[in-house]
Amino acid sequence: MRPHFTLAARIKSFGYALEGLALMLKTQHNAWLHLIASVLVAGLAWWCGVSAADWRWLLLAMAMVWGAEAMNTAVEFVCDVVSPQYALAVKGAKDVAAGAVLIAAVAAAGIGALTLWPYVEDRVVSSMNPERVSWTRQ
Repeated sequence: MRPHFTLAARIKSFGYALEGLALMLKTQHNAWLHLIASVLVAGLAWWCGVSAADWRWLLLAMAMVWGAEAMNTAVEFVCDVVSPQYALAVKGAKDVAAGAVLIAAVAAAGIGALTLWPYVEDRVVSSMNPERVSWTRQ
């Protein structure tokens, strides 16, 4: 029989998810790179005054990378339990999962560049010519 939905169980589940994220940050060096990139992108977006619509794209791109990294970490943990010794199939699974992170990161970099470039360009040009009216602040 299936257990009933309870708020306590949902809160406990949320705690497990946070433990998983903490474990990922403790054990995965690339997660720290994603964290640094996320903080830099958020800081730049805040500094540039990015619109809510553009924040949505940036948040989606960051979530895509974090989700891929979390899945990659889960695949690595499971593979290490299933086959503690070197196995070509396990290497393949780990490589494919890492490739998924690479795809997400490259796509996120493209989204970030396309989204942030007009704001950064506007900031730079405006700082050189204060009389210029910004298109991003209209």
